[in-house]
Amino acid sequence: MKSLVVYYSRTGSAKFVAETIAAELGSDIEEIIDLKNREGKLNYLGAAGDASRGKETKIGPMNRVPSDYDLIIIGTPIWAWSPTPAIRTYIKNNNLSGKKIALFFTYENNLRQAIEKTKALLPNSIFVDELGLAKALDNKEETESKIAAWCNSLKTA
Repeated sequence: MKSLVVYYSRTGSAKFVAETIAAELGSDIEEIIDLKNREGKLNYLGAAGDASRGKETKIGPMNRVPSDYDLIIIGTPIWAWSPTPAIRTYIKNNNLSGKKIALFFTYENNLRQAIEKTKALLPNSIFVDELGLAKALDNKEETESKIAAWCNSLKTA
């Protein structure tokens, strides 16, 4: 099964998870670049507001085409109980109808709401599974173990 890991990461947590998943599955990987400055506390507050209002953003060009893959794994941090604007934009800009989708989230709290909001953006996709990793960088070994177990379940999806 040919798979693609697509992710957005502001602090590096989702990047670590995405790279670990891609290595575990032998997937292609692509980072979504938000062209709006989200660095620093003030910009993060604005970013959380954008996420809570369901806003999109401008993202950099993508190199991978989702239609080339059997499974798309989408990863995002959770901001204000929501997926990031960059993930919203990626989903809007790509036809993922009929595609197998797995989701992963890095977060501090409110995982369930973010899962539901993200799934609502993909009404015609086939959901395989989701993974939530709280404070993924705090214990990398434990995070890697959770990812490995999750990836084993994805291999049979």
